[in-house]
Amino acid sequence: MREMETDRPDVTESPYTVDAGHLQYETDLVRLINEKSDLLKTSTLLINQANLKIGITGSTAIQIGWQSYGRQKETEIGSGSVTTTDGIGDVTLRIKQNLIGNDHGNFALAVLPYVKFPTSKYDEESRFEGGLIVPMSYKFPDEWKLGLQVEVDRLKDLDQPAMHTEFLQTLTISHPLFKGIDGIAETYYTYDFKAHQLSNYINAAIQIDVAKDFKLDAGMNYGIQNTAAKHYFIGVSYRH
Repeated sequence: MREMETDRPDVTESPYTVDAGHLQYETDLVRLINEKSDLLKTSTLLINQANLKIGITGSTAIQIGWQSYGRQKETEIGSGSVTTTDGIGDVTLRIKQNLIGNDHGNFALAVLPYVKFPTSKYDEESRFEGGLIVPMSYKFPDEWKLGLQVEVDRLKDLDQPAMHTEFLQTLTISHPLFKGIDGIAETYYTYDFKAHQLSNYINAAIQIDVAKDFKLDAGMNYGIQNTAAKHYFIGVSYRH
């Protein structure tokens, strides 16, 4: 099989697919998200935000994502009114198609369209969402890796029952800190075409090889602007 590659812990997806006939399970064991808009402050706790990846061919894999449990607390900034909901989350279907470099070479590129189904019980405003992700990576000497990603999404607004289009671009770099422990640093930005709002993020994470085909990770995605989301997480990845 190919070297195990994961779509976590950074925002930048891997352009490599799971080998045909194999499964890979990746999940946030725990993720805390803090968000703020002009009208609302939202705190979301997610348990087992999972992604099951199934290798179909040598270059194609399908992915089924779901949130086993979520708890969301919304606070209206003006009145101080608090609403708390919990329950299962959304289900996401993704298809990753590698175009270049799955089995050889230093450069790899893939396309990853997705659609999210509004099955959430904790987010009463959940809607159909979708987009197209284009991840790529380049392997440098001495185990340095550079990742890039561009993405266009159709997403729900945070504080009203409406939708907007958003563009995302990432840059990530990783390198072993010690044997079996990789350090990951990333920056990315999003642009909301409806609100004409730019949000910038800096991310840091570590990923540890606990055993063969089993990795543990932890990190944060920190929004620089006051309205940009802040994520904190611990997760695992396993290949079978």
